[in-house]
Amino acid sequence: MKMPIQEKLAKWFIWGSALLTVSILALIVGYVMVQGLGQLSISFFLENPRKMGSEGGIFSPLVGTIYFTLLTMLLAIPVGVGAAVYLSEFTREGPLVRVIRFFSDALAGIPSIVIGLFGFAFFVVLLEPITGGWSIISGSLTAFCMILPIIIRVTEEAVQAIPNSYREGSLALGVSKWDTVMNVVLPSALPGIFTASLLGIGRVVGETAALLLTLGGSLLIPKSIFSPARTLSMHLYL
Repeated sequence: MKMPIQEKLAKWFIWGSALLTVSILALIVGYVMVQGLGQLSISFFLENPRKMGSEGGIFSPLVGTIYFTLLTMLLAIPVGVGAAVYLSEFTREGPLVRVIRFFSDALAGIPSIVIGLFGFAFFVVLLEPITGGWSIISGSLTAFCMILPIIIRVTEEAVQAIPNSYREGSLALGVSKWDTVMNVVLPSALPGIFTASLLGIGRVVGETAALLLTLGGSLLIPKSIFSPARTLSMHLYL
């Protein structure tokens, strides 16, 4: 049976769109590699920036990025996964759950510069005796507010995608609700939780606007989470 002309056109359109997308990505990656590989060296990664960042390497921004990302994810993953599991497994659909989801979705849509202003006013100024003002902890708490809705939403969808037969089979064997969630549901949802974490890391590593107001932008290697720092995205921008 021959394929109708409409299906052939749709097939070639889809293949053409996919090929165009991959070609553009390959072109960008290839251009960056050709132009940049010749400038890379070990000293570029191991030297600190000099002359306000116009010379030298990227060691201190690299360390700042690692510290900032690790702290943010250590804060966001437990809270985000816990909130998603609670909403999916331990509450019934009702007004309170709908309100929580509404505000979570609304928080995800707030521009990062607005969240940065909030972080500056609250974490840098109001909580300065605790956070030390411009510091890694202030930037991480601000970024935490940005990526929490992403982790909650993606994790919640991953948990809800687990078949109910898994839960029912576990409960039928006399396993408690808590043990069912911890030993059956969460292990099955790990790929989705991993995806949520990767999305959060991508958002954190690429963030700039909010960090300009909270992280401090110091070119020195941070000594603790209460020290100011600079990430690679900030270093590129400044």
